Amino acid sequence: MSLKNPYGDFEITEPQALRALAHPVRLAILEHLQRHGPATATGLSPHVGATPSVVSWHLRHLATFGLVHDWDGATSKRERWWQAVARGFRFTAPEGTEGQTAVQQLRAEMFARNSDAPQQWLLHEGPRLDPEWRTLAGMADTRFVATADELRQLEESIEELIAPYVRRKEKSAPADARIVRMLRYLLPEPGDEAPAESSDDDVAAS
Repeated sequence: MSLKNPYGDFEITEPQALRALAHPVRLAILEHLQRHGPATATGLSPHVGATPSVVSWHLRHLATFGLVHDWDGATSKRERWWQAVARGFRFTAPEGTEGQTAVQQLRAEMFARNSDAPQQWLLHEGPRLDPEWRTLAGMADTRFVATADELRQLEESIEELIAPYVRRKEKSAPADARIVRMLRYLLPEPGDEAPAESSDDDVAAS
């Protein structure tokens, strides 16, 4: 395991671990633990759509790859408490067919899990915000021309910029701070055609 990145994320490189996480229930379990803190299989059950026994099995599977571990803060030993090892995770594509296939499976599951997040926000979260926060929300759909190295540098710069906010503890944040979710997709195109001149086609919605 490595946490040497701007966010302190858990880094996954093994194809077996990637495949293990490419499961809707396991992703839901890990996301809930990362956002809400330690929980038992029983406590997780209604949030991830599986019975406590099934959740317990998935937790042990995640633990095999170091993504979760026992929480030492539990006051009762009647139930096993679990916590995520880090507040987030990231992965790199291993070389070879097995690794590429595993990455594709995990990406597909993550894309599917987050595909309706904007619509859910629009229906349930946005209406409960005051106008100031509501006008700050939105999206951008921007196309630009860059090399692979330039795109890598851009991504690293973005992470360095927002890392202090990601790592800041909620208790130490200003009183008027809120949790903000940023969904960021990098979708390089195949480049079958010669790149056209860059145009200003940012789209923003509030």
